[in-house]
Amino acid sequence: MSVIEVEALNLSYGDFHAVRDVSFEVRSGELYALLGTNGAGKTSTLETIEGHRAPTSGTVRVFGHSPRDRRAVRPRMGVMLQESGFSPDLTVRESVGLIGALTHRTDDVGRVLDLVGLTGKAGTTVSQLSGGEKRRLDFATAVFGTPELIFLDEPTTGLDIQSRDGLWETVDRLREKGATIVLTTHYLEEAQQRADRIGLMHRGALRREGTVSELTRTLPSVIRFRLPPGVGVPPLRASRQSDGRYLIETHELSKELYLLLGWAHDAGVELHDLEAGPTRLDDVFRALES
Repeated sequence: MSVIEVEALNLSYGDFHAVRDVSFEVRSGELYALLGTNGAGKTSTLETIEGHRAPTSGTVRVFGHSPRDRRAVRPRMGVMLQESGFSPDLTVRESVGLIGALTHRTDDVGRVLDLVGLTGKAGTTVSQLSGGEKRRLDFATAVFGTPELIFLDEPTTGLDIQSRDGLWETVDRLREKGATIVLTTHYLEEAQQRADRIGLMHRGALRREGTVSELTRTLPSVIRFRLPPGVGVPPLRASRQSDGRYLIETHELSKELYLLLGWAHDAGVELHDLEAGPTRLDDVFRALES
C-alpha cells in the first residue's frame, strides 16, 4: 500500500521550473530517501508533499488525501525540519508540549523527552541549548504522538556520534511499529546503509530510483591500491590516479580481484591501501552530474 503518491508533479516559481514531471510513490513501512544536490528540486517536492505548497500541476496524495487537507493528513504526519524555530524563551518541556497543540496529536511530554534524550534539559530554555540539543528538540517535533509518516530533513546535522546513533535507534523502533520514513540527507552513507529505496533528483527531475544495489550496479565496481616504488603495473586494466593509487573498474569484481591478488602473490608484491567493492552512492551522484 502506498502512503505517498506523486504523479507528474510540476512546480514553478514565475519563469523558473523547479520540479519537472516528477512521479514516485512511498510504500507503507519503508524508509525512502529523496536525495539531490542543492537546487535539485527535492525541497520543493517535499514541501508540496507536506502540504506547504500547492503544485503548479500534477497530483500528490498522502494517505489518499490531498496534503493540503490538513485536518485529514496533519495529525498522521510528523515533520523534522532543518530548524523548527522554537521560541528561545520557552523551556524544552513547554516547547514539546506546544507540538501537540499545533499538530493535534496527543502524547506524554515526559515520554517524548526521554525518547529524544532531553529529559535532563526539560526545564532549560531553548536559548540555552547547544546545537546538538536543539537538533534533538527538532526531532521531538517529528516523533511526538508516534505519527504514521515521518519526514526527516537532514536529521543528524550537528549531532555527535552518540546522539546520531541514538536518533537512528529511535527511528528503527518507530519503523518496527509500522512508521513510514522519508529522509533527506547530505550524508550519503546514511542513505546507503538505511534506505529501502532511494530517489535521486537532479535539475528538477527524478533521474533514478531504486534500491542501493539497483542504483549502484549500473556502474562498475572498483578496486583501488598502491604499489611499492619500482614495481611494474600489474597485467590488468589499471589506471594510475592523481593521488598515486591505481584504479581498476570492472563489472566482474570477484574475477578481477582474484587475478590481482594472484599476480601480487606470484610477484611477491604487497598491495598497500587495498580497497575493493561496489560503486558507492556518491559515484552514482557524480554520474548524474556528468
